[in-house]
Amino acid sequence: MESIITITGNVKHIITLDPTVWIFDDRKIDLDTFFTEVHVEKDEDEEYKKSMGSHWSREIMEGATFPPTLKTEKKFDRKKMVTGTFGISLDHFLKNAVPSEDAKAITFITEDDNEKSFPITESGNFIFKFSQEGKPLKEDGPVHLLLKDGSNRENPMKKIIGITIN
Repeated sequence: MESIITITGNVKHIITLDPTVWIFDDRKIDLDTFFTEVHVEKDEDEEYKKSMGSHWSREIMEGATFPPTLKTEKKFDRKKMVTGTFGISLDHFLKNAVPSEDAKAITFITEDDNEKSFPITESGNFIFKFSQEGKPLKEDGPVHLLLKDGSNRENPMKKIIGITIN
């Protein structure tokens, strides 16, 4: 089984995804709690601008101060990484592929040549599940396609090997 997924078609950049490294990605979603808790979507660019603006203002008023390295490093819960079930939102990758303005659909292709298409406007509603109880999805992976509303949690699309933007 190949663990690489490509985003091709009507895009500016062809993207190659490797789900085996997403366990270290800060954008991963804990699927054990995602469908049971209320989540607020944050615009990462807006959060960054706000934090940089306040940092800039503080530097103007107080002068530059450099924080100790250990306080700014992100800590990972190692136990959670080896026992958790994780996914990642597909829209992070679609932004980098830059679909054309005239793109109408997103099609997911499976290992056994099945295809399922959705309108491109729904692209923010997809989660790629890449880990089950700390282990990669080797049998029916590399990823499972879940909808953010949880409607297909029991029967996700499996064995996805490609994404085509039409």
